[in-house]
Amino acid sequence: MALQHLSRRTMLRGLGVSMMLPWLESLSAFADDVSDNMSVNQPPTRMAILFSGCGFHSREWWAKGSGADMELGRVLQPLSDFREQLVFIQGLYNAEALKGNIHSSQTGNLLSGAPLAAGGTIMSGTSVDQVVASHIGHQTKLPSLVLGCEKANPSVHKNYSMLYSSHISWSSPTTPTPLEVYPALAFDHLFKNTAQRGDQSVLDAVLADAQDFRRGISRLDQQKLDEYFNSVREVEQRISRAGQRGELQGWRPTLTEPNIPRPSDGYPQDIVEHMRLMSDILILAFQTDTTRVCTLKLNNDHGTLRFPHLGVDYMIHHLLSHSDGDDWLKVNQFFLEQLAYIAHRMDSIQEGEGSLLDHSMLMLCSSMLNGNHDATKLPVVMLGGSATGIRGGQVLDYSGQTDRQMCRLYLSMMQRMGVKLDQFGDASSALIEV
Repeated sequence: MALQHLSRRTMLRGLGVSMMLPWLESLSAFADDVSDNMSVNQPPTRMAILFSGCGFHSREWWAKGSGADMELGRVLQPLSDFREQLVFIQGLYNAEALKGNIHSSQTGNLLSGAPLAAGGTIMSGTSVDQVVASHIGHQTKLPSLVLGCEKANPSVHKNYSMLYSSHISWSSPTTPTPLEVYPALAFDHLFKNTAQRGDQSVLDAVLADAQDFRRGISRLDQQKLDEYFNSVREVEQRISRAGQRGELQGWRPTLTEPNIPRPSDGYPQDIVEHMRLMSDILILAFQTDTTRVCTLKLNNDHGTLRFPHLGVDYMIHHLLSHSDGDDWLKVNQFFLEQLAYIAHRMDSIQEGEGSLLDHSMLMLCSSMLNGNHDATKLPVVMLGGSATGIRGGQVLDYSGQTDRQMCRLYLSMMQRMGVKLDQFGDASSALIEV
């Protein structure tokens, strides 16, 4: 690329550190970011998205009122302790999901708002979690964690690939992010390699690309680049020396090692144990700052899970969703109990002047409102994030409004993660009320 076509932002991408842009936009900003993040910074913001397929009970998914007086439908009863930290959102939708009117066509683009290819072809869009991970993932050992409790289905159903039903996280339009459904392997991802990315010099990480880039610029620019790198190296060395002397203060993860044993190998047959293990791993990942971005797919859309522990073992999850009876309500509440468990655990973990929950955005969603494939109004509930400015104790209804794209919510969430985009999916403005 010719030098005259390189802006500073483009040049840094040309150096092979596009993931590091928040750190390298300017020398002074880099130095401030390094010292702040290593010494006096507040706890970082985390984002977790939970997914439950096939929607919820059509008469019991509701909330009204505000704050501690908020009334919740029976599906949401497990979240009663968090009414002042809860945002119930209704009326948002994904326009592209209305075209196929089938599970796969409503799930594969849930977190991107992108058009889907039919006919068994795979073409979606990069999901919001992976967009965030591409911007901030360099700050942690793992850019993101993608967990699931039901194995992917590679078949085709009514002209759409069932991979769409099996994945909510997409690394690119043609690549679903690898889904980890084995708790032991998910645990190993967190702790098997204990070397953190932060232990590696920024300059060492970009050295090869920097050398290639350096040969293509003028001698004066080479001198400026060397001065810049020398300054960065000096900052790194000062931080290293301060750490060795024990002078660094400020935020640290509440755990440096796991506080739960490694799960057993294999695929858990007990869905209760499986979901609880994956929930614990999500919490542990945030608590150790191994990642700040996670998705947890509790089941597939059009899934086949059974729930014998609830006395509901006569029908699989997908078929139950069409019944809208008491057993479907039990299953719905079981899924909401997973979110409640994560929230309770996070709320009990102190971080600075708040809790891990205060510094985390938890969102639970589905690709349809109920089992009748109604995707005109998607079910969304959020918990936590008060330290990021999220105002809990709200019921927000966008029904009847023109700009009610689900991607507007994602733009708002991305902003709180430090990722500012002018456009995402079919949205060009964030939801300011969240």
